Amino acid sequence: MQSQSPLLVVTGLSARYGSVQALHPTDLTVAGGELVAVLGPNGAGKSTLLRAIMGLTAGSGAVQFQGTALPRADPRAATLRGVILVPEGRGIFGPMTVRENLDLGAYMLGRQRGEIAARLERVYGLFPRLKERQTQIAASLSGGEQQMLAIGRALMAGPKLLLLDEPSLGLAPRLAAEILETLGRLNRDGLGILLVEQRAPLALKLAHRAYLMAVGRIVAEVTPDQIASPHDLARYYFAAA
Repeated sequence: MQSQSPLLVVTGLSARYGSVQALHPTDLTVAGGELVAVLGPNGAGKSTLLRAIMGLTAGSGAVQFQGTALPRADPRAATLRGVILVPEGRGIFGPMTVRENLDLGAYMLGRQRGEIAARLERVYGLFPRLKERQTQIAASLSGGEQQMLAIGRALMAGPKLLLLDEPSLGLAPRLAAEILETLGRLNRDGLGILLVEQRAPLALKLAHRAYLMAVGRIVAEVTPDQIASPHDLARYYFAAA
């Protein structure tokens, strides 16, 4: 259920790569239980935004989570607070098994075996193929299965807010739709989600709101019913060029 209380508040967040301003000062919010999409063309700054929120990319500005500031340049602090990133490219450990990857997601639980088992069952319930392949080497999985594993590993960490960077990238349309529908299910169960995605129609089916990005800045905040066609998106992007 969506809450009106802000879960994440980003204020004036910017980031640079050397002399290049990759993200101009940016404001956004995610309420508790809300799914917010970030849409935009390649090079718009979407991935940089997520990395800056996590503290993986140097920058300035403020990020508050549940009313408390997240330290800049300290991704471990964000993770410990429950902000979990599923990066573009999945970032799984290829030589390890599916189960070993999932166990790594729960490393902060230590020896809490009961809670680890409960989280594992939830992941297997969402992604039955991971249970079928739990002893398989992760690198041998299909692209869709690897994305399921990346999301499953993130869920093992017990996120309060899940950040996802292009989870449908490189996937066939059917698999992309399946994975995004699973994210919608997680959100309906109350998990806050900030979703970076290029497949706008799929993302807008799930999102409560969307931020549109172009040339390193947010150019509009919209509701899904304001975007009836790709032409509506293009109008915002070209206006910012």
